[in-house]
Amino acid sequence: MKLIKIAAGVLNQTPLAWLENRDRILAAIDDAKQQDISILCLPELCITGYGCEDAFHSPGVHELAWRMLTEITPATAATGDTKGIVVSVGLPVMYAGGIFNVVALLVAGEILGFVAKQHLAGDGIHYEPRWFKAWPEGVQGELEIDGKTYPIGDMLFDVGGIRIGFEICEDAWVGQRPGASLSDRGADVILNPSASHFAFGKHDVRKRFVLEGSRSFNVTYVYANLVGNEAGRAIYDGDAMIASGGQMLAVGPRLSYRPHMLTEAIVNVETTRMARARTGSFEPEVDGDESDVISTGFTWPPCQLKRPEVYTELWMEGSSVKEEEFTRAVCLGLFDYVRKSRSRGFVVSLSGGCDSASVVALIGTMIKLATAELGHEETVKRLGSFLSDDPPANFEALLPRILTTVYQATDNSGPVTKNAAAETAAAFCATHYEFDVQSLVDGYRQVVSDAIGHTLNWDQHDITLQNIQARVRSPAVWMLANLNNALLLSTSNRSEAAVGYATMDGDTSGGLSPIAGIDKHFLRHWLRWMETAGPLNIGSTPALKSVNDQQPTAELRPPDQKQTDEDDLMPYEVLDQIECLAIRDKLMPLEIFEHLKIDFSAESALQLQQWIERFFRLWSRNQWKRERYAPSFHLDDKNLDPKTWCRFPILSGGYQLELQLLAEKVGSFDG
Repeated sequence: MKLIKIAAGVLNQTPLAWLENRDRILAAIDDAKQQDISILCLPELCITGYGCEDAFHSPGVHELAWRMLTEITPATAATGDTKGIVVSVGLPVMYAGGIFNVVALLVAGEILGFVAKQHLAGDGIHYEPRWFKAWPEGVQGELEIDGKTYPIGDMLFDVGGIRIGFEICEDAWVGQRPGASLSDRGADVILNPSASHFAFGKHDVRKRFVLEGSRSFNVTYVYANLVGNEAGRAIYDGDAMIASGGQMLAVGPRLSYRPHMLTEAIVNVETTRMARARTGSFEPEVDGDESDVISTGFTWPPCQLKRPEVYTELWMEGSSVKEEEFTRAVCLGLFDYVRKSRSRGFVVSLSGGCDSASVVALIGTMIKLATAELGHEETVKRLGSFLSDDPPANFEALLPRILTTVYQATDNSGPVTKNAAAETAAAFCATHYEFDVQSLVDGYRQVVSDAIGHTLNWDQHDITLQNIQARVRSPAVWMLANLNNALLLSTSNRSEAAVGYATMDGDTSGGLSPIAGIDKHFLRHWLRWMETAGPLNIGSTPALKSVNDQQPTAELRPPDQKQTDEDDLMPYEVLDQIECLAIRDKLMPLEIFEHLKIDFSAESALQLQQWIERFFRLWSRNQWKRERYAPSFHLDDKNLDPKTWCRFPILSGGYQLELQLLAEKVGSFDG
C-alpha cells in the first residue's frame, strides 16, 4: 500500500493584510508538519486574499505577493524533528502581459511551479474576468522572476512518484472539468484550492462534485476553502472535504470562528490507481510526451491506515437547516466585520419590531457561538484590544460593551413596541437607551411650515410627515456610534429594499446592513424559531415573543390610523413571491399573474393585478435607494445588491407597457 496523509487547510484571510495572511498560512503549515501531514492544500489566492478587486491591477500587489511567497516557502522544508511537506498556496501572477490566478506548489522548501486557473468565475458576485485571464488548456510556459525560471500553466507534478494536479475553484463547477484530462495523464491526487462563498444549500452541491470527481477521475480529491467574512459582503463557510475513489473520507466543520483549521485523511494511492486501471473507459496518454509533468524527488513518510471519521454537523441533520445556516453565516459575518473594520462593537436603533430585533438577536447569538467554539478569553481577544484594559469576566459583562441599542419614540410610538425593545435589549444584555425625539419632529415641521406658508398636515403631506420621524432618529444613533467608535447597523430587509419601503438617511442609516439579503417572510419565521427553539446548543430566547406577537408596523402615522406594513404594501408572502419571480426568474408582470393565480387562488384577479402593479412601480422607482444601501451579506440567488449581484437601471420605462398588458388581461379575465 502507498499511504499518504493529506489535509485541506481552511483560512480566515483578509485582502491585502499581508503579514496576517502570511502568518496564518505559516501557522497552518506548522500545524500540518506537527501532525505529520505530507500534502496540505490551502485556499485560492490565500496570500493576497481573494477579494482584492481592482487592487489586483497594482504592480505593488504582485511584488508583495511574491515577497510573501518567498517568506512562506522555507517553512515547507524539513526542520528539526519535522519532515518536509508539499503545500499549495494561491496568488496572482503577471505573465505574458496578463494577470493569472495561480497556485504555487511548494515542495520541501522549493517552488516547484505554478498552475493557472482555466475557468474564471464571472457570474453572480464574481468578477474574475475583470482582473484575470483564463489559462488555455494544455499550454505550458516559463515564468522568470528574480533571475530564476519556473514552469507555469496546465501541468501535473510528479512528487516522489505521486502525481498531483489542480482544479482551481470554478474549474470544478464547469461541464468540461480539467480533472478528466488530469486523470488521463495519471493524476493520483487532485487539489482544489477554492474561494467559494456561502449560500443556502451550497454544501450539498460541493459535496457532489468532490465525490463525483474522486469517483469518475479515480483520484483522491481534496477541497479547501476560505472561511469567514473576508472582504465585507461574501461570507465563506470553509467546508473542507477529502474524498477518494467515490468515498468521502473527511469533512471539516463549517462557519467556524477559528483563524485556521486542518481537515485530514490517510489515503491509499494504489487503490485509486488500480480502480482506474480496471475501468474500461479509461484511455491513458501513452504518447511518451511528458513535457507537462514537473518531477522532483520526495520521501513520503510512512503512516498507518485508519478508518475514516467523517465529521458531521449535527445542525445540518434536522428540519431547521436554513434557520441554522442563516444564523451561523450572518453571525460569523458580523464577527469578522466588526473586528476587521476595527470597530468597538455595534449600535442598533431598536424599534421593537421584527427587523431591528433580528439584528440584535444575531449579535447576541454571535457572541454565544464564538464563545462556544473559542472560549470566552479568546473571543474577547479576537474582538479587539479595546477590551483588554478591563476584560469582561463573562457573557453578561461582554455584551453591554459590544452592543448598544436605543429606542427613539415619537407621539406615534406605542407602549407595545417600547416594551418589546426593552425586553429584547435585556434578553441580549445590551446597553439600552430610550430617547424621545418628538420635539425634533415638531421643530422640523414648524420650520418648514413657516417657510412654505401653510401647516403640514396628514391629509396632504402623509409621506413627508412619516419620513421626518425616521430621519430625525438618524443623527442621535450616529452620535452613539461615534461616541463608542462602534459600527452602526442598518435594519432594512430585502423585501423593503425591493419596493423602497425605507426612509433614506433614516432607517437606512448605517455602515452595514446585515439582513438586507433576506426576505421579510423568512425573517419573521426565523424570529419565531429563535423564540421557541433557537440554534443547536444555544437554545431559545422567549423574550422575543413580545416582538413576534405584533403585526409589523413602521409606527409613523398617528395611532388611530392603525398603520401596518402589509396594509401599506401587500402581504409579505405575496411580495416575496413576486420579487422572486420578477427579479430572480426575470418574468414579466403577465407571467407572474399566471403564477399567483395558482399560488394565491383565494384572491381576486383584480387584487393580484394591483399587487403586481404596485411591486413593479415601486421596484422601478426605487433603484436609486438600492444603490445607496449599506453593504449587505450575500446569502442566496435572490440578492438585490446592485454592486455585486442584481444590476438594474436607475432610470427606466417603469414597465408601463408590461403593466398595461396585464391590465388588459385582467379586464378580459374578469369580464
